[in-house]
Amino acid sequence: MQVGLDERGQELDRERRGLLRIGLAEVYNPSMVPTLNPGDQLLVQYGAAVRPGDVVVLRHPFRQDLLIVKRAVERRAGGWWVTGDNPLVENDSREFGAVPEELVVARARLRLRRPPERGQRSVAAWVRWAASAVRPLRGTVSERAFSRRLRAR
Repeated sequence: MQVGLDERGQELDRERRGLLRIGLAEVYNPSMVPTLNPGDQLLVQYGAAVRPGDVVVLRHPFRQDLLIVKRAVERRAGGWWVTGDNPLVENDSREFGAVPEELVVARARLRLRRPPERGQRSVAAWVRWAASAVRPLRGTVSERAFSRRLRAR
């Protein structure tokens, strides 16, 4: 199979490539609280198509060696307008503007909460953790279908 390349030698067929490339990313700061907490892991799909409402991993426009996690709000002329879910943290498009499409690295599919701390390993703590440990993030097919059913009632 031959794959088309752009001027930088990268594959043009991002959709096909994205279906096969998955990985893990860790959240380090509170910009996505309450959706994501520091220490949460994300199952990400590289090169996946992004839609408004998706949680994405992207390169910071001013420090491209730094990866950040934000919510894609809308497409604009300059790329994606991204924000954190925490209104108190402004390290997002309110600070640096729209993010060019080529800086979007991956789309987050699942959130994996870290297990309880050593001192909190009671049965109740493990049950609470298990109930919330793995969650699909907004933008996935299963969650959108579930939320539509709730609105229809």
